[in-house]
Amino acid sequence: MEASLRDSTTSTPSHAAFSGPAGVCLMRNAWKEDQHPSFINFISSFLCANSFRLNFVPIAPDFIFNCGGLSVAFIFVTNWDCNCVAPIFNRVQKLKTQFSRFYVVVTLPAKEQIDSFTQSYFKFGMVIGKPTFVPVKDLEMGFEKIVKIAHSSGVYKQERIGEKLKAELVQGMDFYLKAVTGIPGIDNHDANALSAIGSVQGIAKASKEQILANTDLSTDKAEIVSRFLRDPEFYLRPKIN
Repeated sequence: MEASLRDSTTSTPSHAAFSGPAGVCLMRNAWKEDQHPSFINFISSFLCANSFRLNFVPIAPDFIFNCGGLSVAFIFVTNWDCNCVAPIFNRVQKLKTQFSRFYVVVTLPAKEQIDSFTQSYFKFGMVIGKPTFVPVKDLEMGFEKIVKIAHSSGVYKQERIGEKLKAELVQGMDFYLKAVTGIPGIDNHDANALSAIGSVQGIAKASKEQILANTDLSTDKAEIVSRFLRDPEFYLRPKIN
């Protein structure tokens, strides 16, 4: 069984699909005991090949993945018993209130099981997407789906964090330009040159000599900047154009 997300055609893991540490996988002890050892070996190899660290712990879901600071919980039903479905849905109802990101992966290799699942889904009042059910044909496919969902969720979070930081940076730069170009005689070019000194607070503390040494401002502009934020009498004085 291949243990990489990139290629499932060979029987041994050859490379990882993710660059760098992908995250941590917590597996429920009780779930592990119900599985065949060969499948646990597959999971272990698959996670190792894809840069995940595996721990066995007494958790409520079958798996909890932490990727990029984001936790995603899973129930993984590896044996759908058409005559005993109530415990599965009762467990789903309980866990979906405990985890904001929660998925149920169900192995349904035969038509009889698919029909049973479909009927039971509506019988037990499931709401589409709350949580999301992921039907699969076999165990290996099911676990691969779990890892892909966990990893993509972590990547999405990191992208959102990056977008937020970028927006904050742009907002901060707008504030900086407005503050510095508010000094009489200082334009955008001068403001960009002054950024070599640091923040608005850093500029306010800089001496004329420091400004001249680190920017291309003229002596007169350096004098204005060095006094503007530190001398109330200077910046409150009426300006005559």
